[in-house]
Amino acid sequence: MSSVSAVNSLLSSTATTTPAIDISSILAASSGTSTPGIDVTAAVTAAIYADNAPERAWQADQTTLTSQTTALTSIQTATEAVATDMQNLNTLTGPLAARTVTSSDSNDLTATAATGTASGTHTVVVNSLATTGSWYSDLATSATATLPTSSLTITTAAGGTATIATGAGTAGNNLNDLATAINGQNLGIYASVVSDSTGSRLAIISQSSGSAADFSITSANYTGTSWTSPDIPTGATLGANSVTLTIGGTPTTITTTSGETYAQLATAINGLDLGVVATAGSDANGTNLTIASSDGVTPFTINEPNFGFTQAVAAANASLTVDGVPIQSSSNTVTGAISGVTLSLLGAAPGTPISLTVASDASQVSTAVNQFVSDYNTAIGLVNTQFNVDSTTNTQGVLGTDPTIVSLQSALEQALNYVNTPATGTTAVSTLSDMGITVNNDGTLSVDTGTLDNALTDHPSDVQSFFEGTSLNGFANSMYNALNSYTSPANGAFEVDLSSIAAENSDLTSQINDFETGYIASQQTILNAEFSQAEIALQQLPQEMAQLNAELGLTPTGNSNG
Repeated sequence: MSSVSAVNSLLSSTATTTPAIDISSILAASSGTSTPGIDVTAAVTAAIYADNAPERAWQADQTTLTSQTTALTSIQTATEAVATDMQNLNTLTGPLAARTVTSSDSNDLTATAATGTASGTHTVVVNSLATTGSWYSDLATSATATLPTSSLTITTAAGGTATIATGAGTAGNNLNDLATAINGQNLGIYASVVSDSTGSRLAIISQSSGSAADFSITSANYTGTSWTSPDIPTGATLGANSVTLTIGGTPTTITTTSGETYAQLATAINGLDLGVVATAGSDANGTNLTIASSDGVTPFTINEPNFGFTQAVAAANASLTVDGVPIQSSSNTVTGAISGVTLSLLGAAPGTPISLTVASDASQVSTAVNQFVSDYNTAIGLVNTQFNVDSTTNTQGVLGTDPTIVSLQSALEQALNYVNTPATGTTAVSTLSDMGITVNNDGTLSVDTGTLDNALTDHPSDVQSFFEGTSLNGFANSMYNALNSYTSPANGAFEVDLSSIAAENSDLTSQINDFETGYIASQQTILNAEFSQAEIALQQLPQEMAQLNAELGLTPTGNSNG
């Protein structure tokens, strides 16, 4: 086939297969007067661009769908926030049920109230606080000094008991060991060694307060003709205690007061003429007391423990009256005296009435109401934006004609018209405006803080009734139901709308992919082959024209010899 025929064939076939392509324009664009031939790549690109017109329209549709998805998702999130606010205001455990307790004397008594506790005022009189029991021993020279051989018995009010031996080779070898042994008995008490510049002593404290946690300490009696007390540091004194001496079956108790010395105790014993001689002595470890039978033969019995324990505080219950009712509590944290209220006893002011007022927590309610207003404004603002007309393009938002958004705008606005009408009695809060919540010209809400605070302070039950109704059927429930048809994750309008958009977008993607693989790819192959053939034909055309001229005897202009 000649070059001319090839070009004519290409023009003929291309015009048939791609009627939308202007071959003359393609050739003009891809070749110049000074450069013979065709730029195949440019020619094919121009032809394919013309063929891609439907695909570009589909891609534009996808861009619109993406914008719709973004806008719809934002509105969905904002609307769900409003629905969540309504759930928060429509529950017996939410902010409307929160309570605060005010005490007229917070230095002596404070309290907290559980959610939903009945509001009211109560009178409390604290007579005495609950205490923990505590005992301490007389001073010893050190925490590691060996204790005299003896034993002590600890008895709890609950009936627990333990006897611990003391002295060399026993569990109570010294004060440190004795503390460890006591703590290992699990009696509900805790023993520790307290040391200072004067020496060491053992302190034992009940681990809980109340009379049931009280305990006592006794020691094994000594019987013989001579007994020596443990040493106390030189210069130290005795604690409040008592010593009972039994001689010939007759007991005699000698009481010591805190601050006495062994010398004073010896004088007191000797003054009773009991048939024993008491002597205060000292050695390198401190001072002690020795008691011996006067005749060296007659035995006596002494029940004074080897380290003279003194009871510092007896464990006792707290005593109070609540609204005139007497209450005993093992703890200074009292529950059950007022339903839903926990009392914290801080100090005893016997006979002094303290007023406790349980009321709605206005702060939590105010926060919840303002959160609703903020979330509502976000939602209605996003919705209204879709209906604003762009002055440049004279078009609405991408969802301006979406039925879901049109109906949502109406649902949000109509929900605000709720009126609370009690079945009986009257209410000071029947509409949102009674709480200072008003609608602006653009559909958003504003809150008058003063009006809201007054409603929460003066009419808390009416505010609660507005939102909750008589049985969680008030404003909050009404608005939640209005929005649920949009926000329901199962079949809400948002999910249906988004699913429809996603399906349409997916169909367009498939359509584009099919168009690319089923038509554009093959068309590109065909055009590459045909334009390449045409380019070759054009390159051969000058030579063939010269041959034709020669055969016809034609002399090209400019080559004549005449």
